[in-house]
Amino acid sequence: MQASLIANATRSSGAIVCVSLPGLIWAEGPQRIPSTLAPASSSAHQIFDLSLFVTAITGGIFLVVGGLLAFALFKFRARPSDSSAEPAQIYGSSQIELAWTVIPVLIVVVLFLTTARIIFAIQDAPKPSAALDVTAIGHQFWWEFRYPKYDVVTANELHIPVSSKSMPRPTFLKLTSADVNHSFWVPQLGGKTDLIANHTNTMWLDPNTPGVYLGQCAQFCGAQHAMMLLRVYVDTPEQFDAWIKNQQEPSRQEPTAAAGKRIFETLACMNCHTVAGTAATGRFGPDLTHLMSRATLASGAIDNTPQNLREWVKSPDTFKRGALMPAMQLTDEQLDQLTAYLETLK
Repeated sequence: MQASLIANATRSSGAIVCVSLPGLIWAEGPQRIPSTLAPASSSAHQIFDLSLFVTAITGGIFLVVGGLLAFALFKFRARPSDSSAEPAQIYGSSQIELAWTVIPVLIVVVLFLTTARIIFAIQDAPKPSAALDVTAIGHQFWWEFRYPKYDVVTANELHIPVSSKSMPRPTFLKLTSADVNHSFWVPQLGGKTDLIANHTNTMWLDPNTPGVYLGQCAQFCGAQHAMMLLRVYVDTPEQFDAWIKNQQEPSRQEPTAAAGKRIFETLACMNCHTVAGTAATGRFGPDLTHLMSRATLASGAIDNTPQNLREWVKSPDTFKRGALMPAMQLTDEQLDQLTAYLETLK
């Protein structure tokens, strides 16, 4: 099972598929496999430093307890010369009982206070005026991202600007769900935060290195939870402005794809999807206005190529068993025409 999941992750450009899988790696910059050991934002660095502190304390406890146990096993091991008489019994020691009560309490208090300080530092971080606001909505089994300031809607691939100490521009996310509980988790950029229907949670990201960071829904949400992947593109200011400008433009629909457009608008496609500037205003599925500007399909399940797009439309269940998008039972000619139309949505 684990090998299969990792194979799927590799096929979809490296996103890990289950939060309980091992194999975290230590390296700098964006990773093919998400890693909590390569923090790339302020909150991720704080969480990483806390994990090192906790590991040092618990590791020290393990070494002390394990060392004392090994010493006792060696020193008091049975010997041929030992008598069979029962050894002297010692009943109670105030000093030992006090030590094994006070020391663990102090350790727990230190861990509690340190953890609470990090939690409040992350949750109560001030929001600068230059911050970017994004609303993230979890669906079975894909992500919707809305940029209210720019009137931009996209899916599965979150674009945010890089943030630095000299030019801080963090991204503040409002998280909610359209159906069941989900959880937003990009290990290199911060801890996970749940998305709950009819409730808004918040989190912020201030990545300091441009690149692509991979994430995953970290809350079991149904049959395709493992393939509810996401990508965070951390852009330079120029790249982010160019991406926003492209997303604000109407989709480039070629006249030669008119037959495919008619198929899209006369079948159930338009009931689930939106294409700005057309009669398609569905909200159940991802916004397809700039579909071909995305690197992947099906929430990161496969690369966004014309062949994969055609096969996805033909039989979504082939790539994502349990996906809520139905197979439309199109003829080969209709598939070719519809794919040609979708390829114009750049």
